[in-house]
Amino acid sequence: MASRSKNLSRGTALPLMFQGTGSDVGKSVLVTAFCRLFARQGYRTAPFKSQNMALNSYVTVDGKEIGRAQGVQAEAAGVTATTDMNPILIKPSREAEAQIVVHGRPFKNMKAGEYRSSFFEQGLAVIQEAYARLARQFERIVIEGAGSPAEINLNDRELVNMRVARMADAPVILVADIERGGVFANLVGTLQLLEPEDRERVIGVIINKFRGDLSLLKPGLDWFEGYTGKPVLGVLPYIHGLWIEAEDSVVLNRFKPDHKRDNVLDIAVVKLPMISNFTDLDPFMAETDCQVRYVTAARELGQPDLIILPGSKNTIEDLLFVKKSGLANRIKQLAGEGKSVVFGICGGYQMLGRSIADPDHVETDLQEAEGLGLLPLVTRLARSKTTVRSRGRLTFGRQTFPVSGYEIHMGQSQVFAQQGHVSPLIQVEHRSGCTGKDGEGQKEILAQAASCRSAPWTDGLITADGAVMGTYFHGIFHNDAFRWALLDHLRLKKGWAPLSERVSYLSLREQAFDVLADEVKKHVQVERIEALMKSYHTRRNGQCKQA
Repeated sequence: MASRSKNLSRGTALPLMFQGTGSDVGKSVLVTAFCRLFARQGYRTAPFKSQNMALNSYVTVDGKEIGRAQGVQAEAAGVTATTDMNPILIKPSREAEAQIVVHGRPFKNMKAGEYRSSFFEQGLAVIQEAYARLARQFERIVIEGAGSPAEINLNDRELVNMRVARMADAPVILVADIERGGVFANLVGTLQLLEPEDRERVIGVIINKFRGDLSLLKPGLDWFEGYTGKPVLGVLPYIHGLWIEAEDSVVLNRFKPDHKRDNVLDIAVVKLPMISNFTDLDPFMAETDCQVRYVTAARELGQPDLIILPGSKNTIEDLLFVKKSGLANRIKQLAGEGKSVVFGICGGYQMLGRSIADPDHVETDLQEAEGLGLLPLVTRLARSKTTVRSRGRLTFGRQTFPVSGYEIHMGQSQVFAQQGHVSPLIQVEHRSGCTGKDGEGQKEILAQAASCRSAPWTDGLITADGAVMGTYFHGIFHNDAFRWALLDHLRLKKGWAPLSERVSYLSLREQAFDVLADEVKKHVQVERIEALMKSYHTRRNGQCKQA
């Protein structure tokens, strides 16, 4: 995308910030849309989220970990994602405890109280430096808040909402989800709970996920503008079939199986308590012959065509959940009878092995847990984290497919292959960014680094009958050709003919950025927002000069 030539050495980027009346109201989607819109206008644009709490991660080209939403937003803007776009990532690992990732590397596991009391000043400095670098490199920065700016109990030491708006001197658009009900109460209540200075920063609001007749909403819009003095800058309808990855696992609550559908492949995903990178499953949602459902107990499993054990931020404790729920025994039974294909990704792959050890108590107080025993591997968790982008060739049946993905895991697995029983799933041809630092595990990672990039390397396993397979590759199902082959294999098992035509998820995903931008441009006053941005900064600069 073309970029206007301007001198950015003094940090002349023009910021715009989206904050919400709560979580999952559409902030990430609107940031993605405006990244695309500004980029289409020729502005070099970057997303920014100072602090992100999410289990969905994105690996940058240099092998560092940021929130997946910021990686996707960078793609929408047509720029390379860096850790400056999300300098602090918080990954919950157990009750009231999380792994703190700073500029893409694990920093420390902290309790919630410890993070607020001891990390605040250090975190603020990291955020300020990251934003300053972006402001020197880009012309537009689209900033995303988190949760609500009206969390009174947290505002004295918050690092992601109005404190960031003040730091960047950014005008703010407040986003509300009408689907939840009480949209005007949420907007008015949020505005009234803001400090006067922060309320002044709000240049307008956007109402998201509207369904119905807009004329019926207009009296409320008129009342709101008269009561608050803030303009409604758009009412965005609920957009169906938008293939842009979600950030928050709360969206999984929307996936309910449609038992009325016939002649579809039944795909059951184990909904782990600490499920991570669930966007791995998104491509199946776009397939016309697939039904995806999330299960938490053996009685819900039934006899699906494909069972997927996804990634986890706390593999051992999630493994114990799989056993306690009865899912483990049922999965082993179905795999043994050849009735279901079982696929594990990352933590789910580790669970399929014989055992998972945690001698350094990286994720849990437990020393070791017995796995499902469906694949001959053992895993040892380590303090060092592998974060790499990988590509290679995957062998499935009699076919070989080029595949790419990314790895994010704290453990290493050792395979005890029995001749003829299992074989490697992927012959890795390249890995990038495999060195890392977490304060303690640097030597262990560096010891692996020499062989990461060019030496022969395999990943994952597949049984001879193809009934069980697993890999560390997140994004494995985003590889269209392999996904199509797997689905046709499942169809043949049912006696169905393969489909002659399938959707390219990669193409859908790229098209979604423009579809989203077009919808936002149609229903949101984009030109007015740009005018408000510019007048806001003109006014603020004038005030600064007078002061």
